[in-house]
Amino acid sequence: MLGTEQITTNADSGPITVPRRVTIGETGFEVHPLALGASTFGWTLDAEASGDILDRFVGLGGTLIDTADSYAAGRSETIIGEWLAGRGTRDRVRIATRVGRHPDHAGLAPDAISRAVDASLDRLGTDRIDLLCFHGDDPEVPLEESLGAVDALISSGKVLAVGASDLSPERLIEARVLAANGLPRFQALTTRYNLMERRAFEGATELVAHAQGLPVMPDFALADGFLGGAIRRRADVRRDARGERQGRHLGRRGLRVLRALDEVAAAHGTVPAAIAIAWLLARPTVVAPVTGVSRPEQVDALLGAASLELHRSELVELDRASA
Repeated sequence: MLGTEQITTNADSGPITVPRRVTIGETGFEVHPLALGASTFGWTLDAEASGDILDRFVGLGGTLIDTADSYAAGRSETIIGEWLAGRGTRDRVRIATRVGRHPDHAGLAPDAISRAVDASLDRLGTDRIDLLCFHGDDPEVPLEESLGAVDALISSGKVLAVGASDLSPERLIEARVLAANGLPRFQALTTRYNLMERRAFEGATELVAHAQGLPVMPDFALADGFLGGAIRRRADVRRDARGERQGRHLGRRGLRVLRALDEVAAAHGTVPAAIAIAWLLARPTVVAPVTGVSRPEQVDALLGAASLELHRSELVELDRASA
């Protein structure tokens, strides 16, 4: 269980309680147990709106920013880099980015990884990536070669630690064997996991992560925003790519989950999205859910979610509703 500490902020909501930092694997990175996802930066949010969200996130104690070189074809990293330069906040945050899906540096061949990292460093305007994740698998490249490339990047100081994104249980086991033979060890696993999307993670992947002591950073922790509760009818769905993703969850099960979230949120005096994050943090392998927001004021409750202690009966009800 996380301890808590009281801090005072200038947010509209006044003082909030935030948890003490958690450590990601063996990296030594102490972070707030909620990561800000930047997948919408440069896509549905422009630089100004993204900067306002980043200001709020860091101002309230957030420390971990998650992006990828393929988000908005690199624009997400560029926006973060411009914000870091303008605010002088590089040493106050940890940056996690992913490589493997940018069209100019696709795949996980050693040369592609090296070029992708250099490009990310340039866009981010920094000299190191705190956590570099393989963005999916590349069956054409031996994992040993990919990890060997990261080993060289770690030795050069360009990368501090390596993680995996959406790798199969078999690949995670293979990676642990390679780590036992001297190659870098995965320090975190990011994967889509939330109250609406459970099956792909729960089971073999969760068992392997637990057995390896591999910290999990659930990606799209609010199911593309659906668990925020604003989408209740087809008329609420926006006619864009993000709206289509949210709309997939509308139905009996989705509405059942939202009703359960409403009830628990009312009991705790918070919003449904915060309860969805608290549910994830109650899972044994989860260290820091990753989620984006569309407005700065949404950051407050999500950061505060890490201090919520859900009762066992509430967790059972959420489990039942989302089964």
